[in-house]
This record gives sequence, C-alpha cells and structure tokens, in this order.
Amino acid sequence: MGTQPEEPRRGASAAEGTDATSASDGVSQESERARELLAQERHSIDNIDAALIHLLAERFSHTQRVGRLKAQHGLPPADPAREQEQIARLRSLADDVGLDPRFAEAFLRFIVTEVIRHHEQIREETDPHHP
Repeated sequence: MGTQPEEPRRGASAAEGTDATSASDGVSQESERARELLAQERHSIDNIDAALIHLLAERFSHTQRVGRLKAQHGLPPADPAREQEQIARLRSLADDVGLDPRFAEAFLRFIVTEVIRHHEQIREETDPHHP
C-alpha cells in the first residue's frame, strides 16, 4: 500500500496562465490609467505655472510704478511696516487655504527682496547722486 503519485491537475497551467494574463492586463490598464492621470495633473500644473508667471509680471508692473513714485518723492525703497503687514496677511491667507504659512512667508520675502532691489535701481536712475 504505497502512496500513489498525485495526478497532474488538469487545466491548472492554462487557468494559471489566464489568471496571470488577466492580472498582467489589469496592471497594464492601471498603469496606463495612472499615466493618463499623471499627464492630466501635469497639464494642470503647467497651466497654473503659466498663470503664476503672468500674475507675477502684473505684480511687478505695479511695484515698478510704486518704485517710481517712491523715487520721485524721496521715499525709501523699503517699507518694513508694510512688509510686516503683508507677511501677516499672507500667512493668515495661506493658513486659511491649507498652504504652509512658512512657505507663503518665504515666497513673499523672496518677492519683496527683488522688489526692493528694483526700487533701489529706480532711485539710482532717478537721482544718480543719491547715496
């Protein structure tokens, strides 16, 4: 009374192959869908980046006019009180919309530094004898 060898499972390899192919097709479809979603998100990001550039250009056109007004009237390029008000306002706004307030502040400080540099240039162009 020995043990008999197991009979090969009929159709096992065919079924396993079909399951593997189905799984592979599912992964391929999921990967393709992920690539499509990624492309859509990147397209949206590209549009937002373009809008940001246009908004920054508009902002700088206004700050250039402010710089000319300051230079014409002998006002300093920097306005620390205004900068602090802006930082507090934008930190609060950032917090309200779920953006890291520290990031918003760093972003504004970067912009303000550039604006002050422009205002200093405008002052020098308007009054080359100003120290």
